[in-house]
Amino acid sequence: MPSIHVIAVITARPGQRQALLDLFNKNVPIVKAEAGCIAYEATVDVEGAGPMQAEFGPDTFVVVEQWESMQALGAHAAAPHMKEYSKQSKNMVADSKIHILSPA
Repeated sequence: MPSIHVIAVITARPGQRQALLDLFNKNVPIVKAEAGCIAYEATVDVEGAGPMQAEFGPDTFVVVEQWESMQALGAHAAAPHMKEYSKQSKNMVADSKIHILSPA
C-alpha cells in the first residue's frame, strides 16, 4: 500500500502564528518518533518567491506530513500528545483544513 500524505493548512488567529508554531514545534519530536511517521514539519510562505507563488499569508502555516498507512495516521490523530496539543492550541486557531492524499 502506498504511503499517505497529509497537507494541513492551519490559520492562526491574527498575531498568534508564532505562538502556535512554537507550541507545534515542541510536539514535533514526539510525533516523529511515532510508529509509521515518515515526515512531519511546519512550513510557511517563502518570502520574495515572486508572482509564481500563491501565498497563504502571515497568519497561516502548512503542515506537510507523510505516514506509512492510514492506520498510522489514525493512531497519530488519537495519540494523547495530539489531544493535548489540540487542547492547548484551541484558542489560537482560527481555521484548519486537513487534506489526506495518496500518490496518483
